[in-house]
Amino acid sequence: MAHSHGKYADFEALRVQAIALRRAGLSRRQIRDRLHVHNNDILNRLLEGEAPPDWTKRPNAKDDLRDRARELRLQGWTYDQIQVELGCSKSSISLWVRDLPRPERKRSSEEAAAIARRGWEATPQRREEERQHTKAAARQAIGDLSDREVFLAGVALYWAEGAKDKSYSRRERLHFINSDPNVISFFLRWLDLLDVDRERLRFRVSIHESANVTDAEEFWAGLVGVEPSALQKTTVKKHNPKTSRKNVEEAYRGCLSVYVLKSADLYRRMEGAWYGIVVSVREADQANRT
Repeated sequence: MAHSHGKYADFEALRVQAIALRRAGLSRRQIRDRLHVHNNDILNRLLEGEAPPDWTKRPNAKDDLRDRARELRLQGWTYDQIQVELGCSKSSISLWVRDLPRPERKRSSEEAAAIARRGWEATPQRREEERQHTKAAARQAIGDLSDREVFLAGVALYWAEGAKDKSYSRRERLHFINSDPNVISFFLRWLDLLDVDRERLRFRVSIHESANVTDAEEFWAGLVGVEPSALQKTTVKKHNPKTSRKNVEEAYRGCLSVYVLKSADLYRRMEGAWYGIVVSVREADQANRT
């Protein structure tokens, strides 16, 4: 269902369709794509008062821990004992059981110290597990990206990391440099979306002389799918012994520059899209303030 410039003019009819799709069990993303409504404010209004289907709700990973903590507290366990048993923080335990009666103290100061020590020792592992759980949940929440979402993400990424045109020095061309292989891979995916032929790309490694230049060239060439001989001459940075560099480990491979030939028009599209994002956010913020 495509919409014209006044695509939200018949709001009530669009809301009827949105509600019907919601009650049929579709997610916000599915409804958005089905009705071609890419304005979050409009989508919120269309679905106002309609609860999301159960399948879209992620369970709270700490529900079971909370129930178990309350059970142990009712059995007379202390915060320290519960922390060691469940591996969760005392602050969380306090929130979960603060309405329950406090147990009588039944241990010596030495026993309390030993329990606290075990809790401290378990803290780093617990925090690492929580860190990984949060990252995994966030990764899964992203799901599949539409071409439009990839385009907008690429525009924001380029504006943050890419070379930009200046009023005093016109450089309307795409030139991107980064040390993160995932960022480079995403940038190449973005260029594919813009129908940029790989023959128009040039690559150059930039790295400190103290690193393994040959290994770095082979790594980056493999990542972008070219032979090392196809890379432009590597820029080798002289090592300054007076500086304290952190990126000296074996995994250090320097940075890769990606140049796009004949890309003035693409640069203008990117810059225009970026300011389109800025204006859209500004207008949405202004609407929320009024």
